[in-house]
Amino acid sequence: MPLNQSSLKQSLAGRFIGHTLYYYEEIGSTNDEVFRLGMQGAPEGTAVIAERQSAGKGRMQRTWHSPPGANIYTSILLRPRFSPGLAPQISLAAGVAVAKTLEPYCPGRVFLKWPNDVQIGGKKVCGILTQMRTAGDAVDFVVAGIGVNVNWKRKEFPEDIRGIATSLSMEAGREISRLELIILLYENLAKCYRELAQKGFAPVRKQWLERTAMLGKPVSVQFGKETIRGEAVDLDEDGSLVLLAEGQKMVKVAAGDATVGKE
Repeated sequence: MPLNQSSLKQSLAGRFIGHTLYYYEEIGSTNDEVFRLGMQGAPEGTAVIAERQSAGKGRMQRTWHSPPGANIYTSILLRPRFSPGLAPQISLAAGVAVAKTLEPYCPGRVFLKWPNDVQIGGKKVCGILTQMRTAGDAVDFVVAGIGVNVNWKRKEFPEDIRGIATSLSMEAGREISRLELIILLYENLAKCYRELAQKGFAPVRKQWLERTAMLGKPVSVQFGKETIRGEAVDLDEDGSLVLLAEGQKMVKVAAGDATVGKE
């Protein structure tokens, strides 16, 4: 069922995220569109939402499956006033915001997987893709793209992800109002982003650690052709994952694709 565009814009009028909202029945990629708007000088909090993406983007150059009328595909423009090296913290803050949004529907079952996946029952329900543009030594803007599987039915999932992905409605046992979910998502994202900007990463880091099931488990992180293995023990103050590797050596991993094994 399509979103009620007028109700959505009315509900978001005057809010930090969504005060300027672009709605599309179909678009190539919401991230690409927000990046374009950012280049044109669009204000912070500008958001794009689409019913369907024909070229949805996931991490590591993957495709994000984007069927129409069932899920949330949105990207938000942010203009943080901190160094480019701290930009990955926004992705982690967005993960906390998504987890807070989904928790009321599946209490005690929503967890975060580094660097930017949200899972229910060990299966991916949301992915986050952030892209940054710098100007000299400063951040010009960051695009935070969020894809949430909301009312997707199991039979509709592509076979290659059916065993590793899920949807909120499948886990909650009922259909979910996407309108309510988007409003709550934007509200939680605004709170987490403002907290990050005003208080630094420590509060976000604490909330992230409270919502992850990775700690104490064996993890392998692949970045390009390199694979780093160890036990996940912490989240560093810059957002890196800390692993206890072979020889009791502490290793910080700043980026990559993490796979969690069993204890």
